[in-house]
Amino acid sequence: MGLCLWYNSNGYWNDAPQTPKNRMNTAIARKKEMAWMQSIGIKGIKVDFFGGDKQQTLQLYEDILADANDFGLTVIFHGCTLPRGWERMYPNFVGSEAVLASENLIFTQDANDNEAFNATLHPFIRNAVGAMDFGPVLLNKRHNRENNGGTVRKTTETFQLATAVLFQTPVQNFGITPNNLLEMPAHVIDFMKQVPTVWDETLFVDGYPGKYVVLARRKKEQWYIAAVNAEGKEKTIEVALPMLSQNLVHCISDNKSRRSEQKTISLSHEKTVRLTLQSGAGVVLYGK
Repeated sequence: MGLCLWYNSNGYWNDAPQTPKNRMNTAIARKKEMAWMQSIGIKGIKVDFFGGDKQQTLQLYEDILADANDFGLTVIFHGCTLPRGWERMYPNFVGSEAVLASENLIFTQDANDNEAFNATLHPFIRNAVGAMDFGPVLLNKRHNRENNGGTVRKTTETFQLATAVLFQTPVQNFGITPNNLLEMPAHVIDFMKQVPTVWDETLFVDGYPGKYVVLARRKKEQWYIAAVNAEGKEKTIEVALPMLSQNLVHCISDNKSRRSEQKTISLSHEKTVRLTLQSGAGVVLYGK
């Protein structure tokens, strides 16, 4: 297990009050801080609150990446611009937010009301550009510290699990809280423990932006297929999975009470399966 630390990108252009500040904006302060992190075994940083796409700011991104690489630190950017090929330039670049990420589910009810719709856009648009630090899988029904107030999640737990496959970044920062470890069914937590974050192959299976999406990703010999439905009614689709060599696959889906359940299902001889997706719900299949 490795630890990453969060930093404000800071500087005179940034009035965000969150600390630590004035540690990433100049070379002297940055290298001193990174040397300290390296000495205590910190593995990476998440740097937040960047202001615009002006040349000075874009140079700051690359300065942070270059210095962090010298000290063996991975980097995630948050509150930032779209990635610009940095994954090919800096081996320590992990990903960028550059999207209205999961924190907005806590801030506004509108984000929750449109969560399923937005989730069917990201695989086609934002995440097609580069790794997306969204912070998926929010399992609390109410988005406050005690899970008893604040905004209300409209999607199912299985939908949330599906976003762990739909949304790709090499380091996933899941949006779970400690109470989830005791309150959720065992198969939910077990899935989150073993779902990969780095993939060898990705295939588009079916979908339409804003309506539904079915995406398949492979890690070594194991395939993960995630499907979510953003339409306002139940949807049944026939999905072809010719990439699977076995007929039996694990399936996480929602029952009629919109509770997540796990079972094993059989594919047809033609390697197809019929999926029924409730509105704001999902299905996850995994097998070889």
